[in-house]
Amino acid sequence: MVEPGRRPRLEDVAAAVGLSTASVSLVLRGAPGPSAKTRERVLDAAARLGYRPDRAASLLARRRSRLIGVVMDVRSTFHAELVEDVHDVAERHGYDLVLSTRTRTRDERRAIETLVDSRCEALVLLGPETPAPRLAALDRQLPVVAVGRRFPAAGLDVVRVADDEGVGQAVAHLTELGHRDIAYVDGGPGTIATDRRRGYQHAMRRARLVDRARVVPGDHTEEAGSRAARALLDAGELPTAVVTFNDRCAVGLLDTFSRAGVDVPGMVSVAGYDDSPLSRLAHVELTTVGQDTRGLTEHAVAAVVERLDGGRAEHREVVLTAHLVVRRTTGPPRG
Repeated sequence: MVEPGRRPRLEDVAAAVGLSTASVSLVLRGAPGPSAKTRERVLDAAARLGYRPDRAASLLARRRSRLIGVVMDVRSTFHAELVEDVHDVAERHGYDLVLSTRTRTRDERRAIETLVDSRCEALVLLGPETPAPRLAALDRQLPVVAVGRRFPAAGLDVVRVADDEGVGQAVAHLTELGHRDIAYVDGGPGTIATDRRRGYQHAMRRARLVDRARVVPGDHTEEAGSRAARALLDAGELPTAVVTFNDRCAVGLLDTFSRAGVDVPGMVSVAGYDDSPLSRLAHVELTTVGQDTRGLTEHAVAAVVERLDGGRAEHREVVLTAHLVVRRTTGPPRG
């Protein structure tokens, strides 16, 4: 009998069928040896007792946890979508995930420490903010894959989208519609923000609109988009179009424009970046730059598996192409 409240153990199943724990273990692992009748008796007893193998103990015995640690920004709907895909792909390769989050009060260093302490075999970092030398040092302890951020010669695997080209697609879309006065709401410091800002500047130069380029300070939040909208409103004549660092920023911009009676796209066209679930909502329908989330996660998990199971030692960078998603927030310029 199993005591109430106690998890059934292998010994309980063995006692119920009158066999050794070794024989029961063979049956539960599907190993050859026990007869069909013995297998039936063991499986019936295990089901009756509610026995489930202790996965952690089994992996510990093999000195493998088969856990991939993932660090994400808990406020990012785009990161949430990536995590869902990472989970699907990792399970297909026989791995499970442990999530650790960045929040307003919990930085990336602490999130990484939690995963290392949890015996994760590798780390997948979504939009990491940690300096490259520190991540390279961490990669010497266990495989690290950076998703979404460029790390030149950093000594770790990188999977990202060509952010500069993605923003360039948004600017090109607007110029094809006839826009010439196109502003950009910046993403603040960091490599991702730098690449997207550079993409805007290069696209404006290609369109021979350098004299009309305008970068409005911002960051990655809805509040930054709202502040940028107020700054544009206070500056006098609005640009005919605005490209933002990400979708969250674009939503803040749209909200403040709406409250001020600014019609989008009638008076101002707006384009975001990420093609997050937020951008697809019926009342938002944001034109945005999409990233191949499935491709990002497939390559990220493949990098982990190749390092852990395949013995690959060298590091590599995979760069995917962004794609423009046109919805209702962009149209021809006013007038």
